[in-house]
Amino acid sequence: MPQDNILLITTDQQRFDTVNAWGNRSIFTPHLNYMAAMGTSFTECYAGCPICVPSRTTIMTGREGYESGVVSNASHQTFMERCTKEGSTLPALLTAAGYQTCAKGKMHFEPPRTNYGFEHMRLPLDYMREYDKKQPDARPKVHGIGECEMEPVLSTVSEKDSITTWIADEAIDFLETRDTTRPFFLWTSFTKPHPPFDPCPNYWALYDNIPLPAPVTGDWSSTVEETPQGFLAGAYENTNMHLLGPEQKQASRRAYYACITQVDYQLGRIFGALRENDLFKNTWVIFTSDHGEMLGDHHMSQKNLFFEGSAHVPLLIMPPQGRNIPHNLRTDRPVTLADIYPTILGMANVDCPAEVSGMSLLAPDAIPEDRLFFGNSLNRNFCVMENKIKLVYSATGDHRLLFDLKKDPMEQHDLSRDPAYADTLNHLWKLLLSHTKEHTPEALTPEGEFITYDAPRFPGDMPGRWFGFHYHDYTVDTFH
Repeated sequence: MPQDNILLITTDQQRFDTVNAWGNRSIFTPHLNYMAAMGTSFTECYAGCPICVPSRTTIMTGREGYESGVVSNASHQTFMERCTKEGSTLPALLTAAGYQTCAKGKMHFEPPRTNYGFEHMRLPLDYMREYDKKQPDARPKVHGIGECEMEPVLSTVSEKDSITTWIADEAIDFLETRDTTRPFFLWTSFTKPHPPFDPCPNYWALYDNIPLPAPVTGDWSSTVEETPQGFLAGAYENTNMHLLGPEQKQASRRAYYACITQVDYQLGRIFGALRENDLFKNTWVIFTSDHGEMLGDHHMSQKNLFFEGSAHVPLLIMPPQGRNIPHNLRTDRPVTLADIYPTILGMANVDCPAEVSGMSLLAPDAIPEDRLFFGNSLNRNFCVMENKIKLVYSATGDHRLLFDLKKDPMEQHDLSRDPAYADTLNHLWKLLLSHTKEHTPEALTPEGEFITYDAPRFPGDMPGRWFGFHYHDYTVDTFH
């Protein structure tokens, strides 16, 4: 039987609650809705390290950040070089199995043009180089807002010249010019809605007069000052979210939603190319994101935290059409980005290495309902979750919070001091310490307790600020 094609589509920094078909009545996502109707929605997918490079490393290798040691954007080169030499990266295995493997869009590999098993790649660096040659006709990113800043701004190029359209163009070009004698694995990796939140003006206009959900706060985060400051350290370092007023935060949310809709509408073009090339019948389509975005929830912004806005991401899988595979399904069983690796290998009928931590999602009913989730970000933020009871810990400030997501899905009520949850807190804390001792002992003292760090002394107190200033540096694949 011929092998199926596989199209993996990812966005960057898209939180879980930004899919219209999943209940958000403020956002336009017609093509994610199409995937939900024609496939399976995995509504409880989490990033084990909600940062760009660690999540992409997990997708490429099936290993969580706490296993690979890749828990920051600093570098994954040593681990990825080892996996490539072993032939165990996802594209290396698929290439060896006869697949034509191609990446279009943001990979965020180090070094940036290392292919780690892909036969061909086209990166945002190539987009920027192309548009350098088109000046003054089109000049992307001359608005001055950096790669981390949360302030809204409009694109300085038209839709046809945007990086979102360019990535879709590249994906469609591959679909139309591929080697038709081989199955393909195409990773189409959009850079949005990662900041800068700079949608093209026509997408900004779509959200005129549409009320958007406001950021949430809780009994532990009523004001910026009352929020445990260790959890805010990253936001203080990278953004001005703590300084924005309610209307300003909603303007940022509007720009964020507009960027997501701009990506979604380009999915319509890619799906059109699949139909016109008769590929829906033998192509699996997977959609997810590397991590979310706090977007003002609990006064926070950016990622790297294990709150819902940051670590909880969308995941949809659409099977080849016409095979009577059940569709329009929804499961709330816990899954992680590490599951994508064995799932894709299962779609390709390629044996999965034994040491991976993920599990195939091709049989959703086989996913354990009580599956444990562990997270480690920067060796500073940690998480353990069991049966939708989540414990989050910040070594910066030595903060613990406990949430029952079944009753409190947006983490507004801290249960860490509730006597009724004392045994649960103790149980999860012991699990987290044991897991950290096994996988990340460098985060612990010789006595087996977490190494702690000083929290910011007051709102906005950070020794350094990095707003993601990138303009002409082509040595890093971080243009958005």
